[in-house]
Amino acid sequence: MAGSTTDGRASTTDGRVLRGEETRRTVLRRAVGIASVEGLDALSIGRLATDLGLSKSGVFAGFGSKEELQLATVRAARRIFADAVLAPVHDEPPGLRKVRLLCESWLAYSRARVFPGGCFFYEVNAEYDARPGPLRDVLAANWREWHATVLGLVTEAVDSGELRPDADPEDIAFTLIALLENANPQALLFDDDTPYDRAHRAVLRRLRSDATDPDGPAFTA
Repeated sequence: MAGSTTDGRASTTDGRVLRGEETRRTVLRRAVGIASVEGLDALSIGRLATDLGLSKSGVFAGFGSKEELQLATVRAARRIFADAVLAPVHDEPPGLRKVRLLCESWLAYSRARVFPGGCFFYEVNAEYDARPGPLRDVLAANWREWHATVLGLVTEAVDSGELRPDADPEDIAFTLIALLENANPQALLFDDDTPYDRAHRAVLRRLRSDATDPDGPAFTA
């Protein structure tokens, strides 16, 4: 009988843990959508509980504070971003074509409204870029990681000989990210996909300007 009691308690505990994890995932799915449109400050445990038909105590138990909710939302958004933007080009061999495909992957992610507000990080970075604290720290770390990814791929393209040896990888990475991020708010503001097309053409022109073969296979489908 003692063994049965122990097994029953373990089963009950496991069930509670699973329900808690599912509640947390449900809350974060809603949270990333809200934050991408209205910003991280728009998140509250009470609002999410009401939106999802959950108890405030249940939501609070999953996070403990508004700041932890916000930080968890950023972490969840980072995972979604990685799946949408980075994963599609993960197996592509290093080189200029991978740089181009990464940029196209980013534009497709924003255009498809993976987050309702377009690029989640464009929205929340602007919200917190002048507000010191844990949220800005984690957002800055995410941006540095994204910049390092783009810079690393551009550097590989230089090392492979597909970009000219005198090309400046830092300048190229900066320009590419600027082109991508500028398309996002314009497309949202004017409800028009034309900025994505313009950004795509501008990315190609920028890469071709330093390519050793401007009409080579890196620029084919």
